[in-house]
Amino acid sequence: MRSDLRALTVFCLVAAALVGSGCHRAARPEAGGARTVEAGVPESFGSEAPDAPVVTWDFGDGSPPQQGARVSHAFPRAGTYTVRALEKDKKDEVLASAQVTVVSRPVLRAIPAEAEVAVYFPQLRGNVDPLMDFYSRLMGETQALESLEDTPLLSLVLRDLRGEPRVVDPEEGVGFFSLPDFQGTVALLGVTDVEAAMDAVVGDLESGGIAVSHREPGGAVRFQRPNGDPLLLFADRGYVYLAVPDTEDEEEGALSASRADGMGLEAARASITGMRGPGLSELPLLGELQRKVGSGNVHFFVRPVEEDASSGLRGVFAALKVEEARAELEGWVALEKALFEGKSAPGSELLGKAPAGPFAALMISIPPEELAKLVFGAPGSERRERTLLRLREEGFDAANADSLLSALRGDLTLLAYFDAPAFYRNLLRGSQRPEPRGTLLFEAGLVRSEQMVEWLTGRLKARGQPYEVVKEAGATRLRTRAMEQPVEFTITANRLSMTAGEAIQGRAVGDMGSALKERFGNNAFEPGHLSAMVDVGRLRAELDAPQEVPGVPAQQLPAVRSLVGTLLDQLPPVELVFVDFMPEEGGGRFRARTVLRSR
Repeated sequence: MRSDLRALTVFCLVAAALVGSGCHRAARPEAGGARTVEAGVPESFGSEAPDAPVVTWDFGDGSPPQQGARVSHAFPRAGTYTVRALEKDKKDEVLASAQVTVVSRPVLRAIPAEAEVAVYFPQLRGNVDPLMDFYSRLMGETQALESLEDTPLLSLVLRDLRGEPRVVDPEEGVGFFSLPDFQGTVALLGVTDVEAAMDAVVGDLESGGIAVSHREPGGAVRFQRPNGDPLLLFADRGYVYLAVPDTEDEEEGALSASRADGMGLEAARASITGMRGPGLSELPLLGELQRKVGSGNVHFFVRPVEEDASSGLRGVFAALKVEEARAELEGWVALEKALFEGKSAPGSELLGKAPAGPFAALMISIPPEELAKLVFGAPGSERRERTLLRLREEGFDAANADSLLSALRGDLTLLAYFDAPAFYRNLLRGSQRPEPRGTLLFEAGLVRSEQMVEWLTGRLKARGQPYEVVKEAGATRLRTRAMEQPVEFTITANRLSMTAGEAIQGRAVGDMGSALKERFGNNAFEPGHLSAMVDVGRLRAELDAPQEVPGVPAQQLPAVRSLVGTLLDQLPPVELVFVDFMPEEGGGRFRARTVLRSR
């Protein structure tokens, strides 16, 4: 019997030891497996079980260790880290570990999905420098830096570019967006040190005369502008946000609590801190538009909401790409139905046979009713009413405005040429003022001519401007003068033409439409397009070309050429501007290009 009791006792002791050992193993800390997380987004380690042990957590990223059975930690920057659970009293004993790969948090995941407008850099690295270089070339380095340093959050980016202690994350983004319940703009910036970034923004705002009105326990800061409007600065998951309400035209003074609430600051913060999904990054419309356009240094996204959504516009996306002194913008407008109801207009007859070398060109080829809306405003709109009123004041029978608009065929073309010898002659021997000299060629297709003749003569009479009418077989000519230059309108059954300025001499005549299309690509200046360009480089070349000008002493020309060149150097260094819009199935594509010269 005793042997049985001893055996039972031994069995119980062994069982107790085994059970105790098993409980010890079950209570080991849970580091979890290898995983990938986003910078700035809290990640949990450990267990919430009642018997989970309290340990010391070392996150491997240089941050202070934390003690607890379950802890939360946000890794400030991208990288690969080993998280270790250490014995509370024995720091060298590793109880559990896990490898964590931290990736940058995309800026679109930090913008709420309901955002109406978003302008953003996908990431700072590789995108800010080219844009800064272009902006500095355009504005001048000193003026560019001053304007950007006065912009909160962007000033932090400039400090990073100057090599000052880094608080921004170069792999994350910066941007601006608007929300339906907030009348204003929210700026955001990905950072690696939230506290330092917040302190830097506070310092920038205070130095600009914006006072801190309240600091919240969680770190958010309220400001008050001199006009009484509030600002709100806060951080969320690795991004710093600054909510700036639109300025209201009110007398300066203390801001009432009701007005502060009404400006939607708390609604904006709630939309941002309450995000649990992918934000704007996985919005189907945005993805659809991005595929139409491609990538750039900075992106723009707009979509209508609420009452604006009934306009038929689904959204707009554009990408701006900058390389040295060249900026290219490409965008897509998505529509519920075909633009212009699928109708088209003819191309330009003038471009088919025009003198070479215009420094500016404009071609519009859209259906006549849409052209009427573009020029005069939509029927029933305030703009149309203002236009009709102005026509009445100028002596034109506004009741015939619709018939005038219906006389247009839908194609308009304007070409501008510069005449440098005439410019220098006028500057030295004429009015002695730097007045433009050259030629303007204009052409518009017509389906009826009577209304156009009536409108033009009415405008000339209203201005008290002398003119001459010449009737010819199949054509009516109106001759007058403007800025001491001859102007002639020719109206035929299907065309209105205008020639203004000096007679064009010495220029070859050819297919300018093909030349412009080859230069700018993508069928620019073709039927169905709205295309325009201004070539300041050609204008400079025209001014620099004359070595002698009849009627101008040879010794005077170099001095005046140098003076004109100096004056041009004071203008923004824009060499070329080009824009183009073309309807396509489901919307329309627009492009723009700006080229700068070296200062």
